[in-house]
Amino acid sequence: MNFRHRVVSSTLAAESNGAAFGLESEIQIHKPNFGISKTFKFVFLFRDSIVPCTTRFLESVHMENTMNNITRLLGVAAAATLTAGTAFAQDPTFFRIGTGSAGGTYFPIGGTIANGISAPPGARPCDKGGQCGVPGLIAIAQSTTASVFNNTAVQNGELEAGMAAADVTRSMYLGQGKFDGKPHEKLRIVANLYPEDLHLVLPKGMSVNDLSDLAGKRVGIAQAGSGTQVAVEMMLAEWGVTRDNMDEAELNNAQSAERLADGQLDAYFYAAGWPVSAMVQLAATKGMELHSFTEDDLAKINEIIPAYIPSSIPAGVYEGVDYEVMTPAVSALLVVSSDLSEELVHGITAALWNSNTRKLLDNGHAKGRQITLDTALDGIAALGVPLHPGAEKFYKEAGLLE
Repeated sequence: MNFRHRVVSSTLAAESNGAAFGLESEIQIHKPNFGISKTFKFVFLFRDSIVPCTTRFLESVHMENTMNNITRLLGVAAAATLTAGTAFAQDPTFFRIGTGSAGGTYFPIGGTIANGISAPPGARPCDKGGQCGVPGLIAIAQSTTASVFNNTAVQNGELEAGMAAADVTRSMYLGQGKFDGKPHEKLRIVANLYPEDLHLVLPKGMSVNDLSDLAGKRVGIAQAGSGTQVAVEMMLAEWGVTRDNMDEAELNNAQSAERLADGQLDAYFYAAGWPVSAMVQLAATKGMELHSFTEDDLAKINEIIPAYIPSSIPAGVYEGVDYEVMTPAVSALLVVSSDLSEELVHGITAALWNSNTRKLLDNGHAKGRQITLDTALDGIAALGVPLHPGAEKFYKEAGLLE
């Protein structure tokens, strides 16, 4: 095959246990005989240890030799998509899903969803052991600062989809609260996914009576652009704690866990589906405590933010946390733009709930098992944010909507 290829950009990421590796690579292919070139973007998830490296949590790593070898293979793969003669094969449809930080739950769940709804051009058909997603679709899970960023990017056309907390999605869609006068009218829902439990993490052996005890403390309030930060600041204000009387830190989950372990934080908040990988590592190394809210405090939080409802984290989810933790939780949603076609979103919704994706969810992150068709519409009608017509069509066909 006569072609030349040039790597435009490549990013490699690895899980801390060495079990999975993701590669995003942009490669330009040139066919000299015809004077034509085209740029392809590839995203691969490798399982099993084919790359000899280990990183803490999930972070970008630079491995020149490994990257060169893999991208040579990608060049061949990209060239293989060129048709004979002067034409290229049909372009794939790329579908970007905004998730969250690498140490949270959005990122692995978003990756599983992306895998389930994808069916790249030239892939084996579903009935022959191939991918069972939307034909021609290549979905990519992107690490972001979570809910607020994702919804803003979906509204602005910078992402096709995003994972986001229900309370933030409602406020942004309606233009209320912190988003007063700035409605995000293009937001549409595909599905309710799973409950995100609020974790108030403390150093091992430490405790607080209620949120007022955090005044004067060094507190991680989650990263800017996250739904957690918006909700946490509303909660803290009800107990008289604001940026004026605490030393707040805007950090993602992995950064917060590291700071707490190093003694640089007295507490931090993070809303995510348990178990959260950064907290698993923190509990297993330095140890940690989780604050358990009283029934009265949970009721108060529900009054402030109706989308946050009483929930619990079972004993033993995290090493050393051998007690049940009562805490508020909010639903995580899969959100898309109203600009997407009914046909595309119908196909994505169908792929999300097919048996192949079910297997992926059951065998991935523990929270994936709570993502079910039976709960896909829980709380949606009362939220005030519409379903996308493509998703609505699927749920009517499935007998879940009239």
